[in-house]
Amino acid sequence: MKMESPIPLDLTRAASAFAALGSEQRLSVLRTLVRAGPEGLSIGALADRTGITGSTLTHHVKILSTAGLVTQARQGRSIICAAVAFDEVESLSRFLLTECCADGAAPAEDHHHG
Repeated sequence: MKMESPIPLDLTRAASAFAALGSEQRLSVLRTLVRAGPEGLSIGALADRTGITGSTLTHHVKILSTAGLVTQARQGRSIICAAVAFDEVESLSRFLLTECCADGAAPAEDHHHG
């Protein structure tokens, strides 16, 4: 399945997303959700896999959600946290790599960032 090209990030949105990832626990939550795929995980499963529980997990998920990296949806009595916003994660990568080596003295021919 081919995803549509994500909307390019501006500096403010990129800074917000990178700031949200400035915690080992939040990075662990995002990485766990990326591994889970688009179906996401329930809060309970996310807690089990990351070792982060209760209000601490809720706090970290809220920060990631505000930054546009995670979505949350209610399914019955569970909250699915959260099918990762893969387009935002891809946009962050492109934000860093789009201009790779642009100011270098010579283009780096061995750098391919597609």
